[in-house]
Order: sequence, then structure tokens, then C-alpha cells
Amino acid sequence: MVLSNNDGCVIARSADAKPYVQMGAPYFQIKNDLRRHGIQAFSSNYALYGDMSERVMAVIEGMVPAVEVYSIDEAFADLTGMPGDIEQLGRDIRSRVLKWTGIPTGIGIANTKTLAKLANHSAKKWQKQTGGVVDLREPDRRDKVLKVLPVSDVWGVGRRMTAHLNSQGIRTAWDLAQADAWTLRKQFSVVIEKTARELRGTPCLALEEAASPKKEICSSRMFGTRLRDIESIRQAVATYTATACEKLRAQQSVCRQIRVGVRTGMHNPDEAKYAKGVALQLPWATDDTRMITHYAMLALEQAYRAGFSYSKAEVMLLDLCQRTEITGDLFAPQQSAESTKVMAVLDEINAKWGRGTLRPGRVELSPEWGMRREMMSQSYTTRLDQLWSVGCR
Repeated sequence: MVLSNNDGCVIARSADAKPYVQMGAPYFQIKNDLRRHGIQAFSSNYALYGDMSERVMAVIEGMVPAVEVYSIDEAFADLTGMPGDIEQLGRDIRSRVLKWTGIPTGIGIANTKTLAKLANHSAKKWQKQTGGVVDLREPDRRDKVLKVLPVSDVWGVGRRMTAHLNSQGIRTAWDLAQADAWTLRKQFSVVIEKTARELRGTPCLALEEAASPKKEICSSRMFGTRLRDIESIRQAVATYTATACEKLRAQQSVCRQIRVGVRTGMHNPDEAKYAKGVALQLPWATDDTRMITHYAMLALEQAYRAGFSYSKAEVMLLDLCQRTEITGDLFAPQQSAESTKVMAVLDEINAKWGRGTLRPGRVELSPEWGMRREMMSQSYTTRLDQLWSVGCR
């Protein structure tokens, strides 16, 4: 199983661990039980996960015409016009991903995204019977699966919505598919209406090959240790700001406002509690890490209060827009061409030589307040000093 930041709570479990470990369980409460059951806990290793995700997506993209990367471990692929046996293509994709990356996957094939998600869920739930691939394009097979899966297994139907649907007699995915679409829109939302239509085989959700730019960007982490002095918090805020600005430039956006927040731990009854966030308007729309960090420090000065033990800081970039959306004004100040060039060189160097090669002076690569990860697996694919060693005789 994998733990959250600072080895706090369970955020991922293998199939074998699920009967013994609840999602979100605090590690300190269950670590003795884990040893008894032979379950291994690992700290989060985001660099390794991100790299393996890119490898898996690259394999899939090399076998299909269009892919929407939905999350770090999930993607939609458009198989329209693909020749041959589509189900066999799914098995070939699964086999190649496993062979080239070592990552086991489940593949669901259907006429809509919601049905494809349900097919994927079925492929994982009945892996031995299906071989990890389920094709729901045939109406009879689709209806059979819809009748046995609870409505809570449908994509987008959460715990509260499940309770509301159950109160209306909708308990299975089949019940939802057969419900009147206009009644669902009136009683719940257009999202549930589209979900029902998709379960019937009517596409309502298009494939999104290019991710839409985010409307706000947040960089936030719990500190590895409690911080009391403002200088250490300045380093943390500067580090989070640099990370947020990298994401900002990656999507070709600029921001007009920044918000910095700090807070103490909120669960210890013996610890004094304090939380505050301060938002500042930037003089012009910018993606310059230096300017944004300067205003982040000003916001931190206003948010910080001495005498507290702080556990977390966050930086939010707000009021984002694309560079092409900025309307020029002869008299309004704007980011200089020199700043834009400096940021481009900064990103180019870090892309070539590794993140953090060139960084603001306040940014620490291995700070004392950094995230606590005492059980982290090795970064087998992202660090030369942690490559697998193979001995031969």
C-alpha cells in the first residue's frame, strides 16, 4: 500500500491488501496490523509514478489514433476506424503495456465513455474470467453487465448521489439506464441525464485530446516538521511558488493574482490553532517566477503570526488567462520581453538538466521542513544512482 504526504494515511492498496486495510486509514494506527498480515507500506514517490504513467501512455498512444489522458493511471482511446478484431486489439494493448512497462492494466471497450468506464471496472472486478478486457459493444452483453452492477459503480455517481437514486428505486446501472432522461435532469442534474443516456449507448461526452488550461493552480504540501520561524516558511512558500509557476508556463498561461495561506495542525486538541490566507493583486499579468515570488513573500508577511507551530502552507495562482487572451493597452504596464526570455531559458535548462538545476535562491532542494517519506521506494527510472543492479555469474 502507498501512504499520503508525510506518511500520513493510506491512499492506495493492492488487491491483496484491500481486505485488511481501509482507504484513508492513519498509518500510525494500523502499522502493527500490517506487519501481522505481511503488508508492505511505501511512502509516495511522485517522480516514479509520473514517469511510469508517461511510459504507459506512450505505449497506448503508439497503438491507437487518439488518446485522452484522463488521470495518472487512466486514459480514453478512440478506436473508431481501427481495422480487425477490436477486442483482440484491447488484449494486444494490455499485453504490450505489461511487457514494456511491467504495469498490469484493465481495458474496457464500449460505444460511450461511461460504458467504457463500466467495462473497465468489470475487467478489473472479474479479471480471471475476462483476462482483463471487457467489450460491451454488443447490447446483450452490455445489458447483462448493467443489471448486475450497483449504480454506485457508475462513473460520476458518488455516495450521496447513490443514496438519492436509491430513494427513487434506482439501485443498479440498468435501473439508471432505463430511467426517463428528462425526469433525471429535473430531479438531479444534466450530468446524471447524460450519464443515463451514455449507459444506453448514446454518446454525450467527446474525447478531449488536449487538456483544457486550468483556471487556477495550487501548490501545497504539509511540512515534514512543525515550523515556527518565518524564514523556514519563506523557503517553503518560495519553493511552492516556483513549482506553481512551472505549471503556469507549461500551459502557456499568466496570472493576475496570488494567494498565500498558512495554517497550524487542526486535529491536536492541545495545540494552538491558526489559519489565514492573503490574496494580492499583481501589477500586471505575468508568469515570471521572480515577480510572483516577491508578491508571495509580501502575502506571507501579512498571513504569518508569531507564536504558532505551522504544519502547512499553500500558494494559489488565481485569475489565470492564456497569453493570447490579453488585450493590449498602450498605457497599461505589462511583462517585459526580457522577463519572458529569462523564464524560457529557465525552463529550457531545467528540462534538459533536471528540475531544480536553475532555481530562485530561496528554493531549497532538500530542506529540513521537506515532506517526510521514510519508506519511499527507489526511483528506478528517474535517478541514475537508484537504477536496478543486475548481477551475473
